Amino acid sequence: MTTLVSAALIVFGFFAYQLLSVAALPAVEFPTVEITATLTGAAPETMAASVAGPIERQLSTIAGITSMTSVSSLGRSSIIIQFDLNRNIDGAALDVQTALTVAQRRLPVEMTQPPFFRKVNPGDFPILFISLISATLPLSAVDDYGEITLAQQISQLPGIAQVGVYGQQKFAIRVQVDPIAAAAHGISLEDVRTVVSKANSNTSSGNINGVRQNTALHATAAMMKAADYRNVVAAYRNGIPVKLGEVAKVIESVENTKTSSLFNDEQAVILAIQRQPAANTVKVVDSVMERLPSYRSQIPAAVKMEVLMDRSVSIRESVADVQKTLMISISLVVLVIFLFLRSVLATIFQRSRYRSHLSPPAARCICLAIPLTI
Repeated sequence: MTTLVSAALIVFGFFAYQLLSVAALPAVEFPTVEITATLTGAAPETMAASVAGPIERQLSTIAGITSMTSVSSLGRSSIIIQFDLNRNIDGAALDVQTALTVAQRRLPVEMTQPPFFRKVNPGDFPILFISLISATLPLSAVDDYGEITLAQQISQLPGIAQVGVYGQQKFAIRVQVDPIAAAAHGISLEDVRTVVSKANSNTSSGNINGVRQNTALHATAAMMKAADYRNVVAAYRNGIPVKLGEVAKVIESVENTKTSSLFNDEQAVILAIQRQPAANTVKVVDSVMERLPSYRSQIPAAVKMEVLMDRSVSIRESVADVQKTLMISISLVVLVIFLFLRSVLATIFQRSRYRSHLSPPAARCICLAIPLTI
Protein backbone atom coordinates (compact mmCIF):
# COMPACT_ATOMS: atom_id res chain seq x y z
CA MET A 1 0.00 0.00 0.00
CA THR A 2 2.87 2.37 0.79
CA THR A 3 4.41 1.75 -2.64
CA LEU A 4 1.08 2.38 -4.40
CA VAL A 5 0.44 5.58 -2.48
CA SER A 6 3.94 6.85 -3.27
CA ALA A 7 3.52 5.98 -6.96
CA ALA A 8 0.16 7.75 -7.06
CA LEU A 9 1.66 10.87 -5.48
CA ILE A 10 4.51 10.85 -7.99
CA VAL A 11 2.20 10.42 -11.01
CA PHE A 12 -0.30 13.06 -9.92
CA GLY A 13 2.52 15.40 -8.93
CA PHE A 14 4.09 15.04 -12.39
CA PHE A 15 0.82 15.98 -14.16
CA ALA A 16 0.18 18.84 -11.71
CA TYR A 17 3.68 20.17 -12.41
CA GLN A 18 2.89 20.31 -16.13
CA LEU A 19 -0.20 22.44 -15.44
CA LEU A 20 1.56 25.03 -13.28
CA SER A 21 1.46 28.56 -14.72
CA VAL A 22 4.81 30.25 -15.34
CA ALA A 23 5.06 33.99 -14.67
CA ALA A 24 7.39 36.46 -13.00
CA LEU A 25 4.78 37.56 -10.46
CA PRO A 26 1.45 36.17 -9.21
CA ALA A 27 -1.56 37.00 -11.39
CA VAL A 28 -3.35 39.94 -9.77
CA GLU A 29 -6.00 41.76 -11.76
CA PHE A 30 -6.88 45.30 -10.71
CA PRO A 31 -10.18 46.60 -12.16
CA THR A 32 -8.74 49.63 -13.94
CA VAL A 33 -10.07 51.67 -16.87
CA GLU A 34 -8.07 54.20 -18.90
CA ILE A 35 -9.90 56.99 -20.78
CA THR A 36 -8.21 58.90 -23.61
CA ALA A 37 -9.47 62.15 -25.15
CA THR A 38 -7.78 64.08 -27.96
CA LEU A 39 -8.21 67.63 -29.24
CA THR A 40 -5.54 68.46 -31.80
CA GLY A 41 -3.53 71.58 -31.03
CA ALA A 42 -5.13 72.31 -27.64
CA ALA A 43 -2.84 73.46 -24.84
CA PRO A 44 -2.47 71.30 -21.71
CA GLU A 45 -4.36 73.90 -19.66
CA THR A 46 -7.23 73.83 -22.16
CA MET A 47 -7.30 70.04 -22.14
CA ALA A 48 -7.41 69.95 -18.34
CA ALA A 49 -10.16 72.58 -18.01
CA SER A 50 -12.38 71.90 -21.03
CA VAL A 51 -11.91 68.15 -21.60
CA ALA A 52 -10.60 66.36 -18.51
CA GLY A 53 -12.64 68.46 -16.07
CA PRO A 54 -16.14 67.67 -17.42
CA ILE A 55 -15.27 63.99 -17.82
CA GLU A 56 -13.92 63.71 -14.26
CA ARG A 57 -17.00 65.40 -12.78
CA GLN A 58 -19.26 62.92 -14.55
CA LEU A 59 -17.08 59.93 -13.64
CA SER A 60 -17.19 60.90 -9.95
CA THR A 61 -20.86 59.78 -9.87
CA ILE A 62 -19.82 56.14 -10.41
CA ALA A 63 -19.76 53.99 -7.27
CA GLY A 64 -16.76 51.91 -6.24
CA ILE A 65 -13.95 54.23 -7.43
CA THR A 66 -10.86 54.12 -5.21
CA SER A 67 -8.65 56.52 -7.18
CA MET A 68 -8.84 58.77 -10.24
CA THR A 69 -5.82 60.43 -11.83
CA SER A 70 -5.53 62.48 -15.01
CA VAL A 71 -2.62 63.75 -17.08
CA SER A 72 -3.10 66.44 -19.75
CA SER A 73 -0.56 67.25 -22.44
CA LEU A 74 -0.61 68.97 -25.82
CA GLY A 75 -3.84 67.84 -27.46
CA ARG A 76 -4.31 64.80 -25.23
CA SER A 77 -5.81 63.91 -21.83
CA SER A 78 -5.51 60.55 -20.12
CA ILE A 79 -7.69 59.61 -17.14
CA ILE A 80 -7.02 56.43 -15.17
CA ILE A 81 -9.73 55.08 -12.85
CA GLN A 82 -9.13 52.25 -10.38
CA PHE A 83 -12.09 50.48 -8.77
CA ASP A 84 -12.47 48.29 -5.71
CA LEU A 85 -11.00 44.82 -6.04
CA ASN A 86 -14.46 43.26 -5.61
CA ARG A 87 -15.89 45.38 -8.45
CA ASN A 88 -16.57 43.54 -11.71
CA ILE A 89 -14.51 45.09 -14.49
CA ASP A 90 -17.23 44.56 -17.11
CA GLY A 91 -19.83 46.33 -14.99
CA ALA A 92 -17.39 49.16 -14.28
CA ALA A 93 -16.67 49.56 -17.99
CA LEU A 94 -20.41 49.83 -18.70
CA ASP A 95 -20.73 52.61 -16.10
CA VAL A 96 -17.76 54.42 -17.64
CA GLN A 97 -19.31 54.21 -21.09
CA THR A 98 -22.56 55.70 -19.78
CA ALA A 99 -20.69 58.52 -18.04
CA LEU A 100 -18.73 59.34 -21.20
CA THR A 101 -21.96 59.52 -23.21
CA VAL A 102 -23.39 62.05 -20.76
CA ALA A 103 -20.16 64.07 -20.51
CA GLN A 104 -19.73 64.27 -24.28
CA ARG A 105 -22.43 66.97 -24.48
CA ARG A 106 -20.24 69.23 -22.31
CA LEU A 107 -17.07 68.79 -24.35
CA PRO A 108 -15.85 71.30 -26.98
CA VAL A 109 -17.57 71.08 -30.35
CA GLU A 110 -14.15 71.02 -32.04
CA MET A 111 -13.57 67.46 -30.79
CA THR A 112 -14.17 65.37 -33.88
CA GLN A 113 -13.16 62.14 -32.14
CA PRO A 114 -15.14 61.22 -29.01
CA PRO A 115 -13.27 60.00 -25.89
CA PHE A 116 -12.65 56.27 -25.74
CA PHE A 117 -11.64 53.89 -22.97
CA ARG A 118 -10.00 50.51 -22.54
CA LYS A 119 -9.65 48.04 -19.70
CA VAL A 120 -6.07 47.80 -18.47
CA ASN A 121 -4.13 46.02 -15.76
CA PRO A 122 -1.44 48.28 -14.25
CA GLY A 123 0.42 45.27 -12.90
CA ASP A 124 0.74 43.60 -16.30
CA PHE A 125 4.03 44.70 -17.88
CA PRO A 126 4.83 43.82 -21.54
CA ILE A 127 6.67 40.52 -21.80
CA LEU A 128 8.45 41.16 -25.10
CA PHE A 129 9.76 44.26 -26.88
CA ILE A 130 10.66 44.25 -30.58
CA SER A 131 12.42 47.20 -32.21
CA LEU A 132 12.17 48.22 -35.88
CA ILE A 133 14.96 50.39 -37.32
CA SER A 134 15.82 51.39 -40.88
CA ALA A 135 18.74 53.47 -42.13
CA THR A 136 17.25 54.09 -45.57
CA LEU A 137 13.45 54.05 -45.27
CA PRO A 138 11.57 56.94 -43.63
CA LEU A 139 10.31 56.23 -40.13
CA SER A 140 6.70 56.65 -41.27
CA ALA A 141 7.13 53.66 -43.60
CA VAL A 142 8.70 51.64 -40.77
CA ASP A 143 5.71 52.57 -38.59
CA ASP A 144 3.33 51.25 -41.25
CA TYR A 145 5.13 47.90 -41.33
CA GLY A 146 5.09 47.73 -37.54
CA GLU A 147 1.44 48.67 -36.97
CA ILE A 148 -0.21 47.11 -40.03
CA THR A 149 1.94 44.11 -40.93
CA LEU A 150 3.43 42.94 -37.62
CA ALA A 151 1.25 44.20 -34.75
CA GLN A 152 -2.00 42.89 -36.24
CA GLN A 153 -0.57 39.41 -36.85
CA ILE A 154 1.12 39.14 -33.46
CA SER A 155 -2.03 40.23 -31.60
CA GLN A 156 -3.91 37.27 -33.11
CA LEU A 157 -1.62 34.67 -31.51
CA PRO A 158 -3.01 32.68 -28.56
CA GLY A 159 -2.28 34.16 -25.14
CA ILE A 160 -1.55 37.70 -26.38
CA ALA A 161 -3.79 40.48 -25.08
CA GLN A 162 -2.56 43.38 -27.21
CA VAL A 163 0.45 44.82 -29.00
CA GLY A 164 1.30 48.41 -28.15
CA VAL A 165 3.33 50.64 -30.43
CA TYR A 166 5.80 53.07 -28.86
CA GLY A 167 7.26 55.95 -30.86
CA GLN A 168 4.46 56.02 -33.43
CA GLN A 169 5.41 58.00 -36.53
CA LYS A 170 2.37 58.04 -38.79
CA PHE A 171 2.76 59.75 -42.14
CA ALA A 172 1.33 63.27 -42.43
CA ILE A 173 1.65 66.41 -44.53
CA ARG A 174 2.65 69.43 -42.44
CA VAL A 175 1.76 72.96 -43.58
CA GLN A 176 4.01 75.54 -41.91
CA VAL A 177 2.49 78.96 -42.60
CA ASP A 178 4.76 81.98 -43.05
CA PRO A 179 2.98 84.73 -41.05
CA ILE A 180 4.64 87.56 -42.97
CA ALA A 181 3.76 86.17 -46.41
CA ALA A 182 0.24 85.29 -45.28
CA ALA A 183 -0.34 88.78 -43.87
CA ALA A 184 0.96 90.37 -47.07
CA HIS A 185 -1.73 88.54 -49.06
CA GLY A 186 -4.41 89.08 -46.42
CA ILE A 187 -4.72 85.36 -45.60
CA SER A 188 -5.38 84.18 -42.04
CA LEU A 189 -4.54 80.84 -40.46
CA GLU A 190 -8.23 79.94 -40.45
CA ASP A 191 -8.35 80.48 -44.22
CA VAL A 192 -5.41 78.10 -44.66
CA ARG A 193 -7.01 75.49 -42.39
CA THR A 194 -10.31 75.69 -44.31
CA VAL A 195 -8.62 75.37 -47.69
CA VAL A 196 -6.53 72.38 -46.62
CA SER A 197 -9.58 70.63 -45.10
CA LYS A 198 -11.61 71.09 -48.28
CA ALA A 199 -8.74 69.98 -50.48
CA ASN A 200 -8.36 66.73 -48.56
CA SER A 201 -12.05 65.92 -48.22
CA ASN A 202 -13.31 62.49 -49.26
CA THR A 203 -17.00 63.38 -49.23
CA SER A 204 -19.13 63.08 -52.32
CA SER A 205 -19.19 66.14 -54.61
CA GLY A 206 -22.78 65.57 -55.68
CA ASN A 207 -25.05 63.43 -57.84
CA ILE A 208 -26.06 63.30 -61.47
CA ASN A 209 -29.68 62.20 -61.82
CA GLY A 210 -30.75 60.75 -65.14
CA VAL A 211 -33.75 58.97 -66.54
CA ARG A 212 -32.28 55.49 -66.19
CA GLN A 213 -29.60 55.82 -63.54
CA ASN A 214 -28.14 58.04 -60.83
CA THR A 215 -24.39 58.58 -60.50
CA ALA A 216 -22.49 59.89 -57.47
CA LEU A 217 -19.61 62.26 -58.16
CA HIS A 218 -16.42 61.67 -56.22
CA ALA A 219 -13.55 64.12 -56.37
CA THR A 220 -10.01 62.76 -56.22
CA ALA A 221 -9.10 64.77 -53.14
CA ALA A 222 -6.89 62.40 -51.12
CA MET A 223 -3.46 63.89 -51.88
CA MET A 224 -0.50 61.96 -50.49
CA LYS A 225 2.37 64.20 -51.64
CA ALA A 226 3.46 67.60 -50.42
CA ALA A 227 3.90 68.86 -53.99
CA ASP A 228 0.15 68.43 -54.61
CA TYR A 229 -0.72 70.69 -51.67
CA ARG A 230 1.65 73.43 -52.81
CA ASN A 231 -0.51 74.01 -55.90
CA VAL A 232 -3.75 74.34 -53.93
CA VAL A 233 -5.25 77.81 -54.29
CA ALA A 234 -5.45 79.43 -50.86
CA ALA A 235 -7.29 82.61 -51.98
CA TYR A 236 -7.86 84.99 -54.85
CA ARG A 237 -6.51 88.54 -54.64
CA ASN A 238 -7.42 90.97 -57.44
CA GLY A 239 -8.39 88.00 -59.57
CA ILE A 240 -4.99 86.40 -59.15
CA PRO A 241 -4.83 82.99 -57.38
CA VAL A 242 -2.53 82.74 -54.37
CA LYS A 243 -1.23 79.21 -54.07
CA LEU A 244 -0.55 77.54 -50.75
CA GLY A 245 3.15 77.17 -51.56
CA GLU A 246 3.49 80.98 -51.69
CA VAL A 247 2.39 81.54 -48.08
CA ALA A 248 3.44 78.27 -46.40
CA LYS A 249 6.09 75.60 -46.41
CA VAL A 250 4.53 72.22 -47.17
CA ILE A 251 6.64 69.21 -46.21
CA GLU A 252 6.17 65.46 -45.80
CA SER A 253 6.55 64.55 -42.13
CA VAL A 254 4.72 62.68 -39.36
CA GLU A 255 1.70 63.50 -37.19
CA ASN A 256 3.58 63.94 -33.91
CA THR A 257 7.14 65.24 -33.98
CA LYS A 258 7.35 65.77 -30.20
CA THR A 259 7.72 62.13 -29.18
CA SER A 260 10.05 59.37 -30.32
CA SER A 261 11.63 56.09 -29.21
CA LEU A 262 15.37 55.48 -29.37
CA PHE A 263 17.28 52.20 -29.57
CA ASN A 264 21.09 52.36 -29.64
CA ASP A 265 20.86 56.14 -30.26
CA GLU A 266 18.70 55.53 -33.35
CA GLN A 267 15.06 56.50 -33.74
CA ALA A 268 12.96 53.34 -33.81
CA VAL A 269 9.45 51.97 -33.60
CA ILE A 270 8.97 49.66 -30.60
CA LEU A 271 6.35 46.87 -30.44
CA ALA A 272 5.35 46.04 -26.84
CA ILE A 273 3.63 42.64 -26.54
CA GLN A 274 1.37 42.01 -23.54
CA ARG A 275 0.06 38.61 -22.52
CA GLN A 276 -3.39 37.68 -21.26
CA PRO A 277 -3.72 37.32 -17.46
CA ALA A 278 -3.91 33.51 -17.44
CA ALA A 279 -1.39 32.91 -20.25
CA ASN A 280 1.96 31.19 -19.78
CA THR A 281 4.68 33.78 -20.34
CA VAL A 282 7.25 31.28 -21.65
CA LYS A 283 4.83 29.67 -24.11
CA VAL A 284 3.64 33.04 -25.40
CA VAL A 285 7.21 34.23 -26.00
CA ASP A 286 8.09 30.92 -27.68
CA SER A 287 5.12 31.24 -30.04
CA VAL A 288 6.26 34.72 -31.09
CA MET A 289 9.90 33.66 -31.47
CA GLU A 290 8.92 30.74 -33.70
CA ARG A 291 7.17 33.12 -36.10
CA LEU A 292 9.85 35.82 -36.19
CA PRO A 293 11.51 34.40 -39.36
CA SER A 294 8.10 34.50 -41.09
CA TYR A 295 7.54 38.08 -39.94
CA ARG A 296 10.98 39.13 -41.17
CA SER A 297 10.18 37.78 -44.63
CA GLN A 298 7.11 40.04 -44.85
CA ILE A 299 9.00 43.31 -44.38
CA PRO A 300 11.79 44.80 -46.51
CA ALA A 301 15.37 43.84 -45.81
CA ALA A 302 16.09 47.51 -45.08
CA VAL A 303 14.02 47.27 -41.89
CA LYS A 304 16.09 45.76 -39.08
CA MET A 305 14.01 43.87 -36.52
CA GLU A 306 15.57 42.94 -33.17
CA VAL A 307 14.33 41.68 -29.82
CA LEU A 308 14.82 44.57 -27.42
CA MET A 309 13.83 42.83 -24.16
CA ASP A 310 12.55 39.36 -23.30
CA ARG A 311 11.06 38.94 -19.82
CA SER A 312 10.90 35.16 -20.20
CA VAL A 313 14.70 34.91 -19.83
CA SER A 314 14.61 35.60 -16.09
CA ILE A 315 11.60 33.30 -15.70
CA ARG A 316 13.40 30.47 -17.50
CA GLU A 317 16.43 30.91 -15.25
CA SER A 318 14.24 30.88 -12.14
CA VAL A 319 12.43 27.74 -13.29
CA ALA A 320 15.78 26.09 -14.04
CA ASP A 321 16.98 26.91 -10.52
CA VAL A 322 13.79 25.44 -9.04
CA GLN A 323 14.16 22.28 -11.09
CA LYS A 324 17.80 21.95 -10.08
CA THR A 325 16.90 22.42 -6.41
CA LEU A 326 14.09 19.90 -6.75
CA MET A 327 16.40 17.25 -8.23
CA ILE A 328 19.00 17.86 -5.50
CA SER A 329 16.30 17.49 -2.83
CA ILE A 330 15.02 14.24 -4.32
CA SER A 331 18.58 12.88 -4.54
CA LEU A 332 19.31 13.78 -0.92
CA VAL A 333 16.07 12.20 0.31
CA VAL A 334 16.77 8.97 -1.62
CA LEU A 335 20.35 8.95 -0.31
CA VAL A 336 19.17 9.33 3.29
CA ILE A 337 16.70 6.46 2.83
CA PHE A 338 19.43 4.29 1.26
CA LEU A 339 21.84 5.01 4.11
CA PHE A 340 19.13 4.13 6.61
CA LEU A 341 17.96 0.90 4.91
CA ARG A 342 21.32 -0.21 3.42
CA SER A 343 19.56 -1.88 0.48
CA VAL A 344 18.69 -0.76 -3.06
CA LEU A 345 15.56 -2.91 -3.27
CA ALA A 346 14.45 -1.75 0.17
CA THR A 347 14.95 1.84 -0.89
CA ILE A 348 12.90 1.37 -4.07
CA PHE A 349 10.05 -0.54 -2.44
CA GLN A 350 10.45 1.30 0.91
CA ARG A 351 10.72 -1.83 3.07
CA SER A 352 12.74 -1.88 6.27
CA ARG A 353 15.15 -4.81 6.71
CA TYR A 354 15.21 -4.18 10.49
CA ARG A 355 11.51 -4.35 11.07
CA SER A 356 11.79 -7.86 12.61
CA HIS A 357 13.71 -6.38 15.53
CA LEU A 358 10.98 -3.85 16.20
CA SER A 359 7.48 -4.20 17.41
CA PRO A 360 4.81 -4.22 14.67
CA PRO A 361 3.53 -0.69 15.45
CA ALA A 362 7.06 0.74 15.31
CA ALA A 363 7.82 -0.99 12.00
CA ARG A 364 4.64 0.40 10.47
CA CYS A 365 5.59 3.90 11.65
CA ILE A 366 8.97 3.69 9.89
CA CYS A 367 7.45 2.47 6.62
CA LEU A 368 4.79 5.19 6.62
CA ALA A 369 7.19 8.00 7.53
CA ILE A 370 9.44 7.46 4.53
CA PRO A 371 6.92 8.23 1.71
CA LEU A 372 5.73 11.29 3.61
CA THR A 373 9.30 12.59 3.62
CA ILE A 374 9.57 12.12 -0.14
